[in-house]
Amino acid sequence: MAYECLSDEIIKEYDRHRYLLDGSQLTEDIKERYFAILTQKAGRSAYAKSLAFLSDCLEKYHHEKTIILIDEYDVPLENAYFKGFYDKMVDFIRSLLESALKTNNSLQFAVITGCLRISRESIFTGLNNLKINSVLDESYSEHFGFMQDEVDDLLSFYDINQRRNEVKDWYNGYLLGNTEVYNPWSILNYIEDIVLHNIEIPKPYWSNTSSNNIVRDLVIKANSNTMQEIESLLAGDTIEKEIYEDITYDEIRKSKESFWNFLFFTGYLKAVDRSFRSDIMYITMKIPNREVCYIYNKTIKEWLYQKIDSMDFSDLYHAILTGNTRTMEDFLKKQLHENISFMDSAEKFYHGFLLGLLGGLRGYKRKSN
Repeated sequence: MAYECLSDEIIKEYDRHRYLLDGSQLTEDIKERYFAILTQKAGRSAYAKSLAFLSDCLEKYHHEKTIILIDEYDVPLENAYFKGFYDKMVDFIRSLLESALKTNNSLQFAVITGCLRISRESIFTGLNNLKINSVLDESYSEHFGFMQDEVDDLLSFYDINQRRNEVKDWYNGYLLGNTEVYNPWSILNYIEDIVLHNIEIPKPYWSNTSSNNIVRDLVIKANSNTMQEIESLLAGDTIEKEIYEDITYDEIRKSKESFWNFLFFTGYLKAVDRSFRSDIMYITMKIPNREVCYIYNKTIKEWLYQKIDSMDFSDLYHAILTGNTRTMEDFLKKQLHENISFMDSAEKFYHGFLLGLLGGLRGYKRKSN
C-alpha cells in the first residue's frame, strides 16, 4: 500500500500496525476501513465506533476476546469544557463507550478510570454490569496510590530513609475508603530529584500537571464566601459539605456544592469524617498535604492579582490626586474586606497590596520603603 504523501508520524504508526493489516484473517474491506481511521481520513461515525472496530479486528487476528483499558476518560470532557464544544464531546464519548462496551461482542472486560462519573450526561446509559469504585469506596483502594510500606521500601532502596517525615508531610494524606495513600507521580519525581541531587527540598510536582487548570479557573471565579472557606482550609481547619458523585463539568460553576464536590473527587480535599442526615451524605474535609496546600496558595494569589487587574480604580486614583481621604478610605476598606483574611495581616502583605492597587496610576513613580 502506497503512502508517500503521509506524515512521518502516520507512516510510523502504519508500520507498527502492518502485521495486523497484512494478516490473511482480515478482509480487504476491513483493512481499508482500518487504514482510513489510522490515517485520519474516516468519517465521524467511524471514529465513534473505532474502539469496537479495533477490538473486533484483534479478535479476528488473535482468536481471543479483547480487554479494553481507558485511563482518564474524562480529560477530553474537561478540555472540551474549556474550549467551548462540551456538548459535542459528550455525544461523541457516549457513542464511543456505548459501541465499545455495550454492543461489542469481542469484549472480554474493560477498566475505565477518571476523576468524575459524569453520569448525569448519560454517557454510560445502557452499559451493563458496571462496577463503580470511587474515593469513598474501600475496594481496590490500595491500588490507586503508594502505600506506606511501599514508600518506605523506595526510600530504603535509595538510602534516603532520613527523608521519611518530609515525604509524608508533603505527599501523603490521600484517603480512598479508609486507606491512606501517597501520590505516586510526586513520590517518583521527588525520589529521582533527590537521588540525582536536583533538589534539596520538596517540590509541588502535581502543580505542574494539566489537572490543575479547572481548579485554578474555579478558584479565580469563586465568590467571597467560598474564598473565606478556602482560607480556613489553608489555616488547617476543616469544612463539612454535602457530597454526591453525580457531578458534571457543566454544573461546576452553577453551585457551591458542585465546586466542593469537584475538589473532593479530584484529590484537592480529603475526607476526615462522614455522616448521613436525611439520606444525604456529608463529608468533613481538609487539605491532604503540603503539596496541595501550595497549589491553593499559588492559585489564591493569582486570583487576587487577576481580580485587581480586572477592576476599575479610577475613583481611587482621583481621590488620591485630589486629596479626598474619605473616598480613598472607603475604597480601601471595601477592597481589604473582600480580598484579604486574618492570614494576610502581616505588614508586607498590606504593602504589596497597596503597590498592586497603585500599579495603574499612570505618570507617577511608586517608591517602596
